[in-house]
Amino acid sequence: MTNSPFLTEAHEKLRKQVREFAEKEIRPVAAGLDEGEIFSTELTARMGEMGFFGIQAPKELGGRGLDTLSYIIIVEELARVDSSQAATVAAVNSLAIAPILKYGTEEQKKRIIPKLCTGKMIWAFGLTEENAGSDAMGSETTARLENGQWVINGSKMHITNSASEISGGVTLQAVTGENKGRKKLSAIIVERGTPGFTSERMTGKMMWRASDTGRLFFNNCKVPKENLLGEEGQGGRIMLNTLDSGRLSIAAIGLGLSRGAMEASIEHAKQRVQFGQPISKFQAVSFKLSDMDVKIELAKNTLYNACWRKDNNLQFAREAAISKLYTSEIAREIADEAFQIHGATGVFKPHQIERFYRDQRLLQIGEGTSEILRLVISRYLGV
Repeated sequence: MTNSPFLTEAHEKLRKQVREFAEKEIRPVAAGLDEGEIFSTELTARMGEMGFFGIQAPKELGGRGLDTLSYIIIVEELARVDSSQAATVAAVNSLAIAPILKYGTEEQKKRIIPKLCTGKMIWAFGLTEENAGSDAMGSETTARLENGQWVINGSKMHITNSASEISGGVTLQAVTGENKGRKKLSAIIVERGTPGFTSERMTGKMMWRASDTGRLFFNNCKVPKENLLGEEGQGGRIMLNTLDSGRLSIAAIGLGLSRGAMEASIEHAKQRVQFGQPISKFQAVSFKLSDMDVKIELAKNTLYNACWRKDNNLQFAREAAISKLYTSEIAREIADEAFQIHGATGVFKPHQIERFYRDQRLLQIGEGTSEILRLVISRYLGV
């Protein structure tokens, strides 16, 4: 029986299942996939078979109908071993399925979500451009309604799950007009194979090297007007709402990575002998480990509380921002201290600490930079 106010026995059972999968099927290949920048369709399909996609989607659409915390536990346990696989799962659930489930028509839901639940198809969330990211209003991709079709022109970059052979399409933000001098932003679904829609893989990443990242191009790309997600002009709200929920999954990646780094550090500290005893016996090391544990406990409680609020239909955007900010920041601190404890051992590939040290760096950027999150939080303070 769990002693956490947030966790049930079902949650703990799920955690055990995911951890066993990650240890058995991901850990042996994680370093090789990272080194080769290989996005594994086979591993993604296996995660689909395990039910890691469509976690919160209803069962009639192929999902599992579980709560937010169940989803977060899955991402956390994957990130404890490999952030790339955790990122793939997080992007499909938070950025692909969630907005279609919340804002989509019944036809859109039935056409797309069941395929995404299998792990045999992934999907992208197209917000970031050369001049748009933190400033979502900076979007320059346009879509004009012409003869019952949206004609889309523009490009997107740094888009997760967008260039693989199993990427089924993208939900993008585009400018569809003006309203009182301001851009009217709308969300539109564009499926792979649509004429005028092309993608290319982006390589040479520092982190999350085994996840799929791409550039997207739209050249007079035409989709039916029915591919509008939600209402015209609602795109900005859809994107921001999606990011609120998505921040929980990024926080989960930070929490899982931190736990993996701490566990590796404890194991190394017990085995590494200097001056006649394990280095874990020296306060300089044991205090570092203690600080890691404190930070992880606080991050966990902050994240799980935000999940509980979301599942109970309470305001959670502030708590999601706090959780994502804090967890991504402590992931950096813990990865750095883990690197210090491992010394030269952690410098070389394929050691997991070398990979953790790189992987954590994106957490302070993706789905709201640390600076933007501080701005978000400050607004709740009325400043």
